[in-house]
Amino acid sequence: MSYETIRIVTDARGVATLTLARADKHNALSGAMIAELTAAAQALGRDRKVRVVVLTGEGRSFCAGGDLDWMRAQMAADGPTRGREARKLAMMLHALNTMPKPLIGRLQGQAFGGGVGMACVCDVALGVTGAKFGLTETRLGIIPATIGPYVLARMGEAMARRVFMSARIFDAVEAVTLGILARAVNPDDLDAAVEAEVAPYLDCAPGAVAAAKALARRLGPPITDDVIDATIAALVTAWETDEAAEGIGAFFDKRKPSWQGGHEGG
Repeated sequence: MSYETIRIVTDARGVATLTLARADKHNALSGAMIAELTAAAQALGRDRKVRVVVLTGEGRSFCAGGDLDWMRAQMAADGPTRGREARKLAMMLHALNTMPKPLIGRLQGQAFGGGVGMACVCDVALGVTGAKFGLTETRLGIIPATIGPYVLARMGEAMARRVFMSARIFDAVEAVTLGILARAVNPDDLDAAVEAEVAPYLDCAPGAVAAAKALARRLGPPITDDVIDATIAALVTAWETDEAAEGIGAFFDKRKPSWQGGHEGG
């Protein structure tokens, strides 16, 4: 299968590198990328030659979150269309999260919004020092809904509440503390760090690895169909608010939204 927004290269060992390839858009999640990532996760999961998948991005950013043009289209859509688009996003995350292959995140740059969600569906994620992170949705008047179950599963509620609602930007060191990253390394050391995570899997039985991953997921926080449906409904509801219209409109108009003022004490 050919792709326009992603690339997949598999080496002789069966290590597949899945690369987000919209560097000019900071690898933001467009409708096309969401569809291609879903298809890729399914194809890689079925491919018996693939032993490990490494998820990374081209350019300065790992993933800047949702593509703003895609989000603006949701603002103009009717309710059923919004629901269908939100479900596509939710099912992409689900496909990556349940892929029966180890998924190693190679975060070569910053991650915001959905990019943090992508890191959290990885079995282990490694990032570079100097990278910035943030769950920035509430700045736009929306919420981190479909990524929420994966963020909470990775961080735990107490850690997640430090950054889930504030849209605060934090660095790679704090991302390690929060559990998003397993390690933060110098850019020159990233490939070696990823290889150190990949190599042990090549000595393991692939079927046992897949079964162990599925068991870990069953024993962890439940991400059931009902949970996914609830996140879709929450995102659609958020898209329908006056705050979302104001926040996304302000972003495109290059102005501050109405709720953003000074931060000085009075």
